[in-house]
Amino acid sequence: MRTLLKLFGIAWLLAFVGAAVGALIARGRVRVEDDAEANEISLLASFGPLEFASTATAFRGGAVECWYGGGVVDFRSATLDPGGARLQVRVVFGGGQIIVPPSWPVTMHVVGLGGIGDGRRKDAVDLTAPALTIEGVCVFGGFGITSEGPNEALPVLA
Repeated sequence: MRTLLKLFGIAWLLAFVGAAVGALIARGRVRVEDDAEANEISLLASFGPLEFASTATAFRGGAVECWYGGGVVDFRSATLDPGGARLQVRVVFGGGQIIVPPSWPVTMHVVGLGGIGDGRRKDAVDLTAPALTIEGVCVFGGFGITSEGPNEALPVLA
């Protein structure tokens, strides 16, 4: 049993160090496109915070990578492309919040030891509207989908 625990500890340490090295490599290779008006984005949080608010007029998607970092990606002032949008996420020991208008349909196809969850009220979603599809991998982290910002008061339920 002791040998098994040692092996597990060594494997955990190697995974942690490997992910940190991967984060440093990603920091050098990812081209960041963070123009608020852009219809396609590429965002990176590597050992640091991420704050982005989109004002795109025909948002088509892009990529969000969080390596030991994360934050808020806000789409409340954006308009989806009529064909919808596809957002690729890659999360390793990070994550955050994706804020969308209450009416946006969001579909999620994310795998890994983490995930993504939609905490919005389902009765406000317009199922006939273009959808935001989120795909990717989350390892020891993830994203929450909301319609409120992190500093906004939540309604008190009576």
